[in-house]
Amino acid sequence: MDLKDIFAISGKPGLYKFISQGRNSVMIVENLEDKKRTTAFTTAKISSLEDIAVFTDTEDMALKDVLKAIYEKENGAASIDHKSSGKVLEKYFEEIIPTYDRKRVYASDIKKVVLWYNILQKLELLDFSEDKDDKDVKETEEPDEKQNKNKDKKPEKESEKEKGKEITEK
Repeated sequence: MDLKDIFAISGKPGLYKFISQGRNSVMIVENLEDKKRTTAFTTAKISSLEDIAVFTDTEDMALKDVLKAIYEKENGAASIDHKSSGKVLEKYFEEIIPTYDRKRVYASDIKKVVLWYNILQKLELLDFSEDKDDKDVKETEEPDEKQNKNKDKKPEKESEKEKGKEITEK
């Protein structure tokens, strides 16, 4: 799942997809739910979902990891309603991320995360299979293979140096 082209815009409900760059630093965006295109001005706070993180007691947790935790808890289904009471949302969020920072993460923040999850889930944009594929690729490539690749390059450079020595010696 790639969140870099999905945006939250302050003052506008829902999530948006980047379409193009207009004149005078205006972005053309499309609402993910109703497919209506609109402009986003530079005065609005525009945040890519990839850049958003949730405060925890230890270190910040990327939004992608939070969405994945909700996805796993709900087995791919929709989560609770984002219009639930603040206490219900906080209890639900505590089940997902037990270490979230209760002083800096407000009920309104949890509401947004749950809303975003439900939008992405409804539109079937939640796909975490690529995360597993990336890890598998990294694990299968062994350090010995990397060293062998580098060893192959060194003799070529040495042979070029030797060729240069031969030419100067003759």
